[in-house]
Amino acid sequence: MERLTVSKSKQQNEYLASCIEGSSALNISTDIIREPSLLYYISKRLIDIILATLGMVVLMPIFLAIAICIKLDDAGEVLYRREMIGLQGRRFIILKFRTMIPNADAYLEQYPELMLEYQKNMKLKHDPRVTRVGGFLRKTALDELPQLLNVLVGHMSLVGPRSLPASELMRYGEYAKKRLTVKPGITGLWQISERRHISYDERIPLDMQYIDNHSIFLDLVILVKTPIVIIVHAK
Repeated sequence: MERLTVSKSKQQNEYLASCIEGSSALNISTDIIREPSLLYYISKRLIDIILATLGMVVLMPIFLAIAICIKLDDAGEVLYRREMIGLQGRRFIILKFRTMIPNADAYLEQYPELMLEYQKNMKLKHDPRVTRVGGFLRKTALDELPQLLNVLVGHMSLVGPRSLPASELMRYGEYAKKRLTVKPGITGLWQISERRHISYDERIPLDMQYIDNHSIFLDLVILVKTPIVIIVHAK
């Protein structure tokens, strides 16, 4: 039994490595290389509904504890809402636990150097706007938990390219249309790779590689790897 477990883990690691390594290739197609079967989409949706429902039920005490901590920290809103672009360009409101100060956007406008850094990669390596509770939530990825509701509604999937606002779609250039052929996910290839803090442009090949290789097996491997990566990076 032990040998089977090790062999399977090795196979998963090799498969993931091939997907991530292949993402750096220069010959990534703007067309979908392989279209999964209808069975894949049905199975993926069933897995999304079952796991998201179980997750929300089991994690409800954690949801409540996080909400209380956010309120006690600065008395601001518990949830952060932002319009994102999903499958076939449909707009939806993504939900996250708020991790920044209430006036985060206004704060950034006061510091041009921070604004330039943010516009380059759409994130800040050391973001002064992040609250005390927010820093912990980001480090442990707990701020993403409300997106389980987005998954249940059907706006998102558990696994897929990272969600993005319509204003960032232009960064995908010729790959923009291909990016909209799948639902955004809570987790994905770049979240579990060793290069989690890569530049924004380097994420695009990873998204394209996922679209070209997505399967139930790949989705399950990513789901299994996600908590392991979170625990390692939270240390």
